[in-house]
Amino acid sequence: MAWLARRCFLTLLAAFCLLAAPPAATSARADNPDLLLVLAADGSGSIDEDEFKLQREGYAAAISDPRVVAAIQSGYGGSIAVAMIEWGAPTSQHIIVDWTVIRDQASADGFAAAILAAPRKAFGYNSISNAIAYSAALMRESGLVAPRKVIDISGDGPQIGGMPLERIRAEAIDEDITINALAINNKDGMLRGPGGMPLDEHYRRDVIGGFGAFVEVAESRADLNRALLKKLIREIADSRPTGRALAER
Repeated sequence: MAWLARRCFLTLLAAFCLLAAPPAATSARADNPDLLLVLAADGSGSIDEDEFKLQREGYAAAISDPRVVAAIQSGYGGSIAVAMIEWGAPTSQHIIVDWTVIRDQASADGFAAAILAAPRKAFGYNSISNAIAYSAALMRESGLVAPRKVIDISGDGPQIGGMPLERIRAEAIDEDITINALAINNKDGMLRGPGGMPLDEHYRRDVIGGFGAFVEVAESRADLNRALLKKLIREIADSRPTGRALAER
């Protein structure tokens, strides 16, 4: 009967160890994604309800597009971690969908559904600088590690208030974050940047930065879906680590 007693003891010991063990890492922390991506969407007062709806639908359609999923799966680890925020005034930055690992069509569809289900939260007028600072903090506090980090800013207007844009941009770049931008031409014509410069020129000069940074332009509301899809594919397809980043994985 000694063997039976020993077997019972080992079974009880195994059960105790399972109960005493710390919780397993969440899927977001365990995946070691190729890219951390914050989708920072303009929800300020210049975005009317029709444009807001088109923007939400555009992001949902783009992130769940099979071509985006294929780009994600072509990466070194085959997954990315994405969060979506909405921004407006200096005191108005809000998480719309928290960090989610996307690795297949099902997880992409789930993220898209969450975008469409979330209520509008942002208010006031444009603080691109505070949106960048909020997005960078979201990355730092996530506990996630990836060889590339990208903040994807979309907007139909210039920097108006908040923290100094030049300083915040430089701080994000110092953290190896790439800032890309989507300039949206609204129904009244694209809003201008400082000194009356075209908005996309303002974004190129003052907003974007980091390795491979770029500006995409949506020429009209009808063009928004195309621009969002093109932008996401371009950001994600370059997420495979090379050189030092690959060596450090």
